[in-house]
Amino acid sequence: MAGHIAVFPILMRRVDRFRYFLDYFTTNFPEPETELVYNSPYELIVAVVLSAQCTDKRVNLVMPALLQQFPTPAHLGAAAPEEIFPFIRSVSYPNNKAKHLAGLGRMLTEQFNSEVPSQIDELQRLPGVGRKTANVVASVIYNLPAMAVDTHVFRVSHRIGLVPKSATTPLAVEKALLRYIPESLVSKAHHWLILHGRYICVARTPKCEICPLTPVCAYFQKNYGNPAAALPPATA
Repeated sequence: MAGHIAVFPILMRRVDRFRYFLDYFTTNFPEPETELVYNSPYELIVAVVLSAQCTDKRVNLVMPALLQQFPTPAHLGAAAPEEIFPFIRSVSYPNNKAKHLAGLGRMLTEQFNSEVPSQIDELQRLPGVGRKTANVVASVIYNLPAMAVDTHVFRVSHRIGLVPKSATTPLAVEKALLRYIPESLVSKAHHWLILHGRYICVARTPKCEICPLTPVCAYFQKNYGNPAAALPPATA
């Protein structure tokens, strides 16, 4: 790959891949943020529910009108799914998500005093909130060491070689990542993996020619060779 040099030791430990990954991003992208637009925990949890199998860009387009009509959990909980549907018709699975949002608003109002809980188990009780969504909210809002594994995190973690091939479920990937990522960096690493998968390590044809992680990437090593040279510093 012209103009892009990648070097690998003959055998690379997983801890070395993590070291390089973490060193690179803490140096070059120290404050990553979600691309979902929100101003409160309520707005974020609604946006994350809508973002399931949908782009953040699409969610950001529908959120202003939705929030204008349903600005609080009480407003959302008082609405029927049929009233919510027109505002989210352009997202994926709008019928199911309209039902989830109505139930979400009711439960937040009736059981959580209209406050978004911080605990993973409480978040998962909310309609439309699975482990991934709960981890996003806990990480982004409450800065807890929760690793949300979406399709990007799953794909990138396997391609780079951060997780073993035996990690075949999102939960297994989550646990494998948490073994090596310091608690203080978990919430940031979540964003680093997502954004890297969204813009560089894309699903069909990863952009290896511009990727800064090729020196430690198992996918690149397998497909483009294994030069026998010393591993360069991650921050170089």
